[in-house]
Amino acid sequence: MPAARKQKSESDDMRSEYDFSGGVRGKYSASFAHGTNVVVLAPDVAAEFKTSRAVNDALRSHLKAKPSPRRGG
Repeated sequence: MPAARKQKSESDDMRSEYDFSGGVRGKYSASFAHGTNVVVLAPDVAAEFKTSRAVNDALRSHLKAKPSPRRGG
């Protein structure tokens, strides 16, 4: 039995004001990937930090308190 085909409706058509003919696929993907680092926290840890800023602040505080060979400390 063939799969049911979705009938094309007006809402499936691209609006005339959307013109991507000069667009470049993936133009910003490399720079986005380079500047993005996703870290998944364990549920119990995530419950303690409500925002990414709170996580970053805690990590920075930890790094300042701990001597690091990179910083000559």
